[in-house]
Amino acid sequence: MGQSYLKPLGGENGVFAANVTFEPGCRNNWHIHHAAKGGGQILLCTAGRGWYQEWGKPAQPLAPGDTVVIPPEVKHWHGAAKDSWFSHVALEVPGEDTRNEWCEPVSDEEYARLG
Repeated sequence: MGQSYLKPLGGENGVFAANVTFEPGCRNNWHIHHAAKGGGQILLCTAGRGWYQEWGKPAQPLAPGDTVVIPPEVKHWHGAAKDSWFSHVALEVPGEDTRNEWCEPVSDEEYARLG
């Protein structure tokens, strides 16, 4: 599945930000950003081509300049296209009782169906 690289950019005022770079074909597992109030994640796509998918919905392609607002409690994954590096800045939206739940991997069969 390849490697991903996380470089923290700051965490002032309760907003954690990181640049995340994925090698071609790399994607994270399905996961959920839980929060009792507030919370979620924002992705600011900066380089390459990637994918974002919410559970039960079709995957959407990502390119530089795209923004994804991920509400809390939404199961999703994101990562690189098969043939491209991909980078985004991930912003963790402040909230109460926030935590991440890491779930199952995106299957190779599911990922292989993406363009």
